[in-house]
Amino acid sequence: MRKFLTLLALSTAALATSGCALFGGGGSGGTKLDEFRVARNAPLVIPPDYSLTPPKPGTASLTAEGAQQQAVQALFGGPAPRPMSENNILEKAGADRVALGARSVAGSPDTAVVDKGPFTQTILTAQAADGQQASVQTP
Repeated sequence: MRKFLTLLALSTAALATSGCALFGGGGSGGTKLDEFRVARNAPLVIPPDYSLTPPKPGTASLTAEGAQQQAVQALFGGPAPRPMSENNILEKAGADRVALGARSVAGSPDTAVVDKGPFTQTILTAQAADGQQASVQTP
């Protein structure tokens, strides 16, 4: 029995070491891949000359703003129509009088802030209460 186990261990070891050469694992019989032999290098090609001409004076030129509008139009197909209710709300809120970039200057120190007085501060600092018994004490 002991001879059989020894023979089995030796044959397993021989099979394991010979497997490296069979499957190209870096043994003496394995072939190594050459990444440069996979494909030929394509020859360099000079692109064609499109002979672009400079713009002529007096013709319409494409400004950056016009290019941006064309890109938005091409991507999104223009603004979607708003429902009448949304238009009414925007009209009453004064959407046509909004300063562009208002979010950029909202926290700036140059922004003019109107002092609403101590009454507003009293409302803002009032303690939370249930909605049935809400009241505020003003000085």
